[in-house]
Amino acid sequence: MQYVWDVATALSADFEQSTEPYRRELLAHCYRMLGSVQDAEDLLQETLVRAWRASERFDERRASLRTWLYRIATNACLTALQGRSRRPLPSGLVAASNDPNQPFVPGAEVAWLQPFPDTLLGDPAAVTAARGSLRLALVAAMQHLPPRQRAVLILRDVLDWPAADVADALQTTTAAVNSALQRARATLGEAALVEEAVDESAHRAVVDRYVAAFESADVAALSRIVTADALLEMPPMLNWYVGREAYAAFLARVFAMRGTHWRMVPVGANGQPAVAAYARGGDGVYQRHTLQVFDVSAGLVARNTVFADPAVFDLFDVPRSL
Repeated sequence: MQYVWDVATALSADFEQSTEPYRRELLAHCYRMLGSVQDAEDLLQETLVRAWRASERFDERRASLRTWLYRIATNACLTALQGRSRRPLPSGLVAASNDPNQPFVPGAEVAWLQPFPDTLLGDPAAVTAARGSLRLALVAAMQHLPPRQRAVLILRDVLDWPAADVADALQTTTAAVNSALQRARATLGEAALVEEAVDESAHRAVVDRYVAAFESADVAALSRIVTADALLEMPPMLNWYVGREAYAAFLARVFAMRGTHWRMVPVGANGQPAVAAYARGGDGVYQRHTLQVFDVSAGLVARNTVFADPAVFDLFDVPRSL
């Protein structure tokens, strides 16, 4: 993100100082809209440039600086989304795979949803505040919405803007905003925006148990740590699996293919526990293999989204080897 700060610095010291408190939350906002960290960084830069160019027209009597910046960012994202396809996860694109031993089906042509590093939010309090609205499954669900519905949902249900303010930002009517919000909520269905209180330490403890079992290549133990309907997907592969039996069978395949010597490094993504997984090569060096983001429910792992794209590793700044 250094180039974003460089752009702001080049604009003016006063502008940089006044907008600095909002940059991280604006980045998260653009990510919710776009599903890509790199695209969100680009649109944050675009937002800062647009705001600087229009700074003489900013009237604090009409709106706060924060509201004004969100308005610019939202419209910049809507412009960027014109003509673009949504960023899915495999479970939102194709049917579940029936056989955990079937060949991998690459989806290299798909622009996949990316995870969002917690480090980009700054301090732990910011991570906690954003956790519910940044959940990977929720951002994936929002990708199914048309861009303007997505914008309305985020402005109304995440930022808690009044319908009239959303209508003003999107240059539409309050009735149109309310209608779009109703359709968006109906489309999301069970992917609720408001999540129940999360015991972060308890969730991390579950993942720690999972990590210990994985590093021991203990398939039986792993099967006891996941829910009966656990979901496992791994973009950029189209294959994905649901159910404890399929989950365990696939992990058995992984250990047979890549060996039983693994190390996992804790990271944070989308306000959820995550790990960078390393497999030992023939030279004895552990090379990075995947980045895994966990959903925990009722003391068990309910979902594991496994990213094998090297670009995702670069987002999290984890070492190539251990």
